[in-house]
Amino acid sequence: MKQQRIGVWLLGAHGGVATTTIVGLVALRKGLTGNQGLVSSLPQFADLDLLDWSHLVVGGHDIRETTLYDEAMKLANVSRAIDGNLVTQIKADLDEIDGRIRPGVLFNVGSTIAKFATDDLRDQAEAPRASIVRVQRDLQEFKAANQLDQVIVVNVASTEPPIDPDTLPATWAELNDTLEDPATCPLAASSLYAISALELGLPFVNFTPSLGSAPAAICELAIASETCHMGHDGKTGETLLKSTLAPMFANRNLEVMSWVGHNIFGNMDGKVLDDPDNKKTKVTSKDRLLGQIFGYSPQTLVSIEYIESLGDWKTAWDHIHFRGFLGTPMTMQFTWQGCDSLLAAPLVLDLIRFTERAHRQGERGLLTFLASFFKSPLGIEENDFIRQFQLLEDWAAKVKGS
Repeated sequence: MKQQRIGVWLLGAHGGVATTTIVGLVALRKGLTGNQGLVSSLPQFADLDLLDWSHLVVGGHDIRETTLYDEAMKLANVSRAIDGNLVTQIKADLDEIDGRIRPGVLFNVGSTIAKFATDDLRDQAEAPRASIVRVQRDLQEFKAANQLDQVIVVNVASTEPPIDPDTLPATWAELNDTLEDPATCPLAASSLYAISALELGLPFVNFTPSLGSAPAAICELAIASETCHMGHDGKTGETLLKSTLAPMFANRNLEVMSWVGHNIFGNMDGKVLDDPDNKKTKVTSKDRLLGQIFGYSPQTLVSIEYIESLGDWKTAWDHIHFRGFLGTPMTMQFTWQGCDSLLAAPLVLDLIRFTERAHRQGERGLLTFLASFFKSPLGIEENDFIRQFQLLEDWAAKVKGS
């Protein structure tokens, strides 16, 4: 591609996933790390004319008052997840990006998330439409000040309490009418961010389980604004294994009677998910794929517990009880342990590259070929990881041939 400058606007810019994404991006740009974990660096995507890391300029919103350097050093010194020497080497880059991070939106995020916010944001009485106008002003100033050709908005903020999209207005005109009055608006911050981006014609990616751009009315807005979007909930660990292992049981005609998953981790996301309301959003996202893959619904249980001492390291233990030949019950168990932010960050970078390429290609609406990146991909029922990945490869072949 020609030497364009592409903006990346991260929602939750000081969180663990965003901080790790930024550290990784700067390290890639400076040649300080390899491409492990980056799907977009696989050979089958080499000729896609994807944007180069040097083309990206980062900004974002956050509700907390901290710095990228401090958050990165916590990942280094507390979680032992990244190299502190690397963080020290890129401190000037992190400080520069801090200058492009603006106060975020708190509307309907729930009390657990709100308590992490600055006093100014908690005391601010702002109608949903006023929040949207403020976010759009930040995005437009970011684009103009950095002479950007495009901006991709990515939500990596904390998980909000659940909102049932089926209870929302069906059309954009109806939903838009609710935005002037906080008492009538059924949305939360993630959806206000989505509206802010899509109204400006900017692509939007929701890496969280929060509602974001999922409602049909917001999907209508994306089409009307001639832009694209996708989500939601990045598939990084236990659910990635579920979407890979479940088809094995289905294809061997082994009846899964129950599947229990227990997750423990100790980062800020864990603190938020310790709230039952926020946890419900995440559990629903993690638990919905098995029925689609099997064609029946085994008994399932997904638990998520906050264990402070684990920091950014997440452990998942799964117990699968299945019935084999002659009706004999058998068991499979596995343990997955990984650094939460390091599993997520390269996928965020991949999604930025693929989304930018799709938008440049002229694709609009939901980018369903990105299903393999999400626990609950919008607009598509396929949850078998291998088949999802084939969609990505097929899209790449189509783009190469165009």
